[in-house]
Amino acid sequence: MGTAAGVGPTASRTTARTAPRRTAPTLRQVAAAAGVSRATASRVINGGHLVSDHAKQAVEAAIAELGFTPNPVARNLATRRTGSVALVVPEPNARLLSDPFFGSVINGLSLSLEAADLQMILVIARPGPGHDRAVRYLTTGQVDGAVITSHHREDLLNARLVEAGLPCVFVGRPLDVEDSHCVDMDNVGGARLATEYLIEHGRRRIGTVAGPADMTAGVDRLLGWRQALEGAGLPTDAVVHGDFTAAGGAEATRRLLAEHPDLDAIFVASDLMASTALTEVAALGRRVPDDVAVFGFDDLGLATTTTPPLSTVIHPVEAMAVRAGQMLVEMLSGIEHAAEPVVFPARLALRDSA
Repeated sequence: MGTAAGVGPTASRTTARTAPRRTAPTLRQVAAAAGVSRATASRVINGGHLVSDHAKQAVEAAIAELGFTPNPVARNLATRRTGSVALVVPEPNARLLSDPFFGSVINGLSLSLEAADLQMILVIARPGPGHDRAVRYLTTGQVDGAVITSHHREDLLNARLVEAGLPCVFVGRPLDVEDSHCVDMDNVGGARLATEYLIEHGRRRIGTVAGPADMTAGVDRLLGWRQALEGAGLPTDAVVHGDFTAAGGAEATRRLLAEHPDLDAIFVASDLMASTALTEVAALGRRVPDDVAVFGFDDLGLATTTTPPLSTVIHPVEAMAVRAGQMLVEMLSGIEHAAEPVVFPARLALRDSA
């Protein structure tokens, strides 16, 4: 039988003579081209520690000449780095998805880590078995460090991570770790400014829907409210604690107004709670701000959508998360930081509710 044109022994020989595909250069070839040992070449590729300037320049020139690209898996093993940083949130999923605070933290942290070519991994560390599982994951070399937010007094997560030697930066002041690296805002000062504003504008019976008593933000904002009232010689008895959720804010406001119907202003420790406080005040037939002024805390977008728009304390969460990420990147690069908090100042955003 005849052979089809272009197929057969002749074509096979032509294919055999085709130049073989060029293989990627190896670490051994880089070392040989630079005139150094493989160990020296490896140290240059993985950070340049304990290498002379002459050897470093020779290896870098060989890398450029050969077009060498380090194997990322091998490099991670050599440097004991994963290229990943955890954002740790010890809260239920529902809270993470409903509170704009966490979206702002994710936004800010991802920006700072992206600039450093690091991947952010979200770790939900709920109480119970999930807590222990998160600690095991975070302390067994799966991530290079962690940024932790939303701190509760009885939660031992923070202390366990710090004691394990994991590089950590906290968004917000933790209650259970002294001398920690943290980024916070002046929560006391912000609550005091808001309450003083209400006093300066003629309010004399000012209650508060406070945050949880086991969280630093709740504790500090309650303190600022109390300082302003005590400074003006006004009563500080009208307090009901909420849980930083919309439903919790509604329930706390109902209780507060039932127990103290004479209130002419309410300082609410978060905008999410304040949004439902506005609804509860209106449900009682009282006008905001004419009968009852309402002042919130956060200014993360929700405050401009309420009726009326909400006066609030500006909580620079995204900027705080950016700074926390930068601090952690610097720590991972060997830059020492004093264990002193970075504190953002408080400012007010004034709108129709007060």
